[in-house]
Amino acid sequence: MLVRRQVLAMLGTTALATLAPTALLAAASIKPDDASALLVIDVQNCFLPGGSLAVKEGEQVVPVINKISKAFANVVLTQDWHTPGHVSFASVHAGKKPFETVDLPYGKQVLWPDHCVQGTDGAALSKDLSIPHAELIIRKGFHKDVDSYSAFLEADGKTSTGLAGYLKGRKIKRVFVAGLATDFCVAWTALDARKAGFEVYVVEDACRGIDTQGSLAKAWADMAKAGVKRIQSADIAVSA
Repeated sequence: MLVRRQVLAMLGTTALATLAPTALLAAASIKPDDASALLVIDVQNCFLPGGSLAVKEGEQVVPVINKISKAFANVVLTQDWHTPGHVSFASVHAGKKPFETVDLPYGKQVLWPDHCVQGTDGAALSKDLSIPHAELIIRKGFHKDVDSYSAFLEADGKTSTGLAGYLKGRKIKRVFVAGLATDFCVAWTALDARKAGFEVYVVEDACRGIDTQGSLAKAWADMAKAGVKRIQSADIAVSA
């Protein structure tokens, strides 16, 4: 399982096979019910073309997410929502560059270009997202001294965003995860969802990864080990 304090090891791991075990692939059409929720992770301008931390082909997830969202009565959106001078920004660490690491009280922290600063256009959700029935936006990473990839827990592994309680209060049993980036915020969200007791599906073609030094293959392997099911958008039954 991907452990926050071992992110450096993740980045340096030799690439594994990119295909999940066949047993974890959905073979039949899935019809989301009232106990299912779609989690749309960080489809924000900073992660799209032209953004400060753009994910390659990130814009391609938007039409896929818009389409599958119609199958869900329950949709939650997330936003990275950093303070200016956030601890995860390389710009606040003298002599450090983006994608290097530092040791923080909660473990190894990858340093990023400044991104998704509260109230900026870069932090805004893509204007092309069309999910008017989404019920909740979870903002994460707003504590200046701790990062937050997962929609469930911050990087210290203890501070909750409240999402698990919300979903359980709504009697949600299954979550489907889509968005950016596969090997960071999507994967950590999926892993924490499993730890919280949910059945978890990651919609592969509704995600895109950063894929640095084998991180994408490692993330898929960790998710498969945790029992996360890897599916395609075509596996989800969407009414015409």
